[in-house]
Amino acid sequence: MTADEVKILDSLAEGFADQLTTLTRGVLGEDTPRFHALNMGSRIRVSPIAENEVVQRIPIRIDGQERLSLSVRYFCCWDGSSTFMATDQADVHLFYQGVPDPLLRYEYVRNSKEPPGAHLQVHAHRDEMAYLLRLADRGRPTQGLRRDKLPRLAEMHLPVGGHRMRPALEDVLLLLQREFAIDTIPGWRAVLDEHLRNWRLMQLKTAVRDAPDAAAQVLRSLGYSVVEPTVPAARQAPEDVKLFWP
Repeated sequence: MTADEVKILDSLAEGFADQLTTLTRGVLGEDTPRFHALNMGSRIRVSPIAENEVVQRIPIRIDGQERLSLSVRYFCCWDGSSTFMATDQADVHLFYQGVPDPLLRYEYVRNSKEPPGAHLQVHAHRDEMAYLLRLADRGRPTQGLRRDKLPRLAEMHLPVGGHRMRPALEDVLLLLQREFAIDTIPGWRAVLDEHLRNWRLMQLKTAVRDAPDAAAQVLRSLGYSVVEPTVPAARQAPEDVKLFWP
């Protein structure tokens, strides 16, 4: 990256950190740790970071007691055209207070097809699932068994919408409020809905750039006039279009 590209990316990442702070404080309260952007060379880490650069978890309370916490971190970079900031990696892990292993792991890896780039891992145990994994005669489970390692449900990568339609931090916060009735502050839903709408629209625009012909077809069906460009923009190779990646 050039010096100017580094400066612009730093600014975009700082803006993203501010958005995440506004979201989490608008849902959970003003004592929620602030997100910061930390340049790490080729990528910028965005997460709740203390002054000593130690990553903090976000405390989640139920009836006033801290019961859960979220470990949240994003690694940001330029997209392939160096035009838009992209998420290179994202981790949102849910922990029960005092237990080292997470309950849920929402993760995203930008260049991954196998396992799916956007996936959920559940840290739990079901005898039936472990048995099914042992029955597999090829693939990841058998590779683990060859190393005398019993399969675990947490090792399964459950797909969650692909690279473009993946869940966001807003979805996780909504899950926690809906299922566990976590403590929130007045007006939290309006804050969350606004951020979720912005996220979905941003991802929709990204998907349109992946499949502009399909977008034009839909717009024409709605009565819009869509004119093809005289000089079409450069297109990615079909195998590189992330909209169609698992």
